[in-house]
Amino acid sequence: MLRSKQLEIDAVRHLASRAELVDVIGQLIQGLQRERGVSGAYLASKAQRFADVRLRVMEEVAPLEARLREVFAQHIEPGQGATAKALSLMAWALLGLESLPALRTQIERQAMTAHDSVAAYSHLIAGLIELVFHVADAAGLPSVSRMLVALLHLVQAEEEAGQERALGALLYASGSSNEAHQQRVIHLIDAQERSLRVFAEFAEPALRARWEQQQLVPAVAQLERLRRALCVARPGAALDSDLSDTWFDVCSERINALWHLQVDLVKRLREDCEARILEAQQDLQDSKGLLRGLRDNPPQRTHAVDRFFDMALAPSALPDPVGAAHTGESASLVDLLQTQSARMAGMEAELDAARRTLNERKVIERAKGVLMARLGMNEEVAFRVLQKTSMDQNRRLLDVAEATLSLPDFAFAQQGQRAPKPQP
Repeated sequence: MLRSKQLEIDAVRHLASRAELVDVIGQLIQGLQRERGVSGAYLASKAQRFADVRLRVMEEVAPLEARLREVFAQHIEPGQGATAKALSLMAWALLGLESLPALRTQIERQAMTAHDSVAAYSHLIAGLIELVFHVADAAGLPSVSRMLVALLHLVQAEEEAGQERALGALLYASGSSNEAHQQRVIHLIDAQERSLRVFAEFAEPALRARWEQQQLVPAVAQLERLRRALCVARPGAALDSDLSDTWFDVCSERINALWHLQVDLVKRLREDCEARILEAQQDLQDSKGLLRGLRDNPPQRTHAVDRFFDMALAPSALPDPVGAAHTGESASLVDLLQTQSARMAGMEAELDAARRTLNERKVIERAKGVLMARLGMNEEVAFRVLQKTSMDQNRRLLDVAEATLSLPDFAFAQQGQRAPKPQP
């Protein structure tokens, strides 16, 4: 029992360390998202817009990169308990950071398209989000797991909002609409809503209420008007390039609201870990005290047994060793063990709920990847195919995704002839 308590304390300490990792990753992701947005608009406007802002954002990102490297160096220590998967994702993220100087040079020289620059930054950010996903999946405490699931989907919604900001700024700055980019913006709007629904399901009521309140600010209505103007424009139609700054600012306000929720969620996560460590340490001390009291004050039954086997006593004076009742100390030990067992059972039930949500996300993402790889679809089309099949067959999206993963290769070859033509 004491060892169990100590392992619980160690586990929460590891989770607290992971919370710091998530916090630092989140800060870098936000910086890279902003750099992605201004870089795309800079290229789309042929270097006429966002040049100074881009340089300033790069200066802000530099210390965040350095901080992430420091935290990674701490987590590779054997005592930190990092998994092989986590270390592999850290290595992948570091490789991406190593490529940033070359990417920035290409952007500075206007040697790449705005679309390609957005894609390059998104590729790096996706690896960092995958690391957050892995940390959330590895949690072993219900309250922490619920917060990590909420955090993961909040981070994902923020990234989808960041991609929307980048693509919209690109379109407005270019002064011309593009059907493929318009479809991507629509897809990102839908994806944000899905991510935020899961966030609301797992987040604490106070955070959920704050986000709902945020939807009432004037900037949200302004964003909806800009979205509508962007998405309903005919392909090739002229767009007001002066709106690129307004679009960027309004989207940034929405992303900042998500970011503040993320900061508070990470803070709450740390506080929960600290509270659990103190609680477990107190339980450990109480348990040690109880066991020490039991050793110093044996139950009455043990005294009866000792007297029963005392050869110096006459048979008529022998006590009944079987009929002796439990004392308060032994009952306390039983109560302690039963309470701990019940708590562990409740924790496991809550963990199952969090794990199911994460597993559903994994399966759906894998099914999208299969459709993209085998049928040449892009992400938006792949998700729409899964979603439409789910509605047409009146089946859960998870069930459709699992069925997709189980299809043999020849089935995809047959379906490829009927699949919707992917967007370029």
